[in-house]
Amino acid sequence: MYKKTKEKINDFIDEGIFPGASFSFVLDEGTEDHTWGNAQLYPTVEPLKPSLLFDVASLTKVVCTTTVVLQLMEAGTINIDAPFKNYYAAFEDEKITIRHLLTHTSDIQSYIENRDALSKEELKAAYNKVQAGTDLGQKVAYTDTGTILLGFMLEKLFDKDVITVFKERVLQPMDMSESLFLPKDPSTIIPTENHLVRGLIRGQTHDPKAFILAEHAANAGLFTNLTDLKKFTAMYLNEGLYKENRILKKNTIHSLLIDQTPNQKGHRSLGWDLKTDLTGQSILFHTGYTGTFLLIDPIGKEGFVFLSNRVHPVDKRAEYIKKRDELIETYLIEKNNKQR
Repeated sequence: MYKKTKEKINDFIDEGIFPGASFSFVLDEGTEDHTWGNAQLYPTVEPLKPSLLFDVASLTKVVCTTTVVLQLMEAGTINIDAPFKNYYAAFEDEKITIRHLLTHTSDIQSYIENRDALSKEELKAAYNKVQAGTDLGQKVAYTDTGTILLGFMLEKLFDKDVITVFKERVLQPMDMSESLFLPKDPSTIIPTENHLVRGLIRGQTHDPKAFILAEHAANAGLFTNLTDLKKFTAMYLNEGLYKENRILKKNTIHSLLIDQTPNQKGHRSLGWDLKTDLTGQSILFHTGYTGTFLLIDPIGKEGFVFLSNRVHPVDKRAEYIKKRDELIETYLIEKNNKQR
């Protein structure tokens, strides 16, 4: 299955685009899983093992934050078109809605001076003061800030640290027992960047904002592996059901395949990016900065889970993105040919 896609992944490992990769083609009838290459190249070479956990960076947004926000929307606890401030009073801007934050259309002016030198309390206070720009609702500009703010809202609504909310409402109901936040044992974690200031990052969140916010971070911070992300993907392919647990409603899953930006011209859904396959069908897509992505086709009942630590030992983002896009294009062509 997916011979050319697998060949391309193997070639990219040989070229040093990423040290190794753990990936799965998820279908209704089963999965095909592979773990190739190395987990670490510096200071010593370590082989990649399926049990090791990846820092999946912004996949945290769709696996955890988006899932819980959608659950609250289904329950009628929140109205995504109401001002965000209605649910998180500490936020100062009264114009931004939850939809703006979920679809990255808030035009939020998120520059924070000396951001990485602030304490978690100082950083949270700074985020409470950010304001929308003049293009509010008109254009998509991807930012971590919206998801960080949604995490603060969840903490207020549940009166718990956001990572506790994620454990209780996402990880536990889907038996994602190998996934965790704030790891205690670095040896179980695949390292990311050999950072100029932080040194080799292993067992700590790569994203600098989530690293500071720690238990309050909703934009990144999830450490997981193929085993658990296949469960999450299967839930989407099963229209929101994981075994006997209803995680999301069927109509919610289908609504995500529609452009949810305010002007319906932004090609983004609630939390998710939208890609179009070769048949014209929308499929759900999201990436993680560290070298991860999810592609889920709830209609065609297929998913592609890809995990790498492409920032290790050196972050070569532009080179990786070009190769990642080639990989996705190859997969979509093979997917189309297989389904015909």
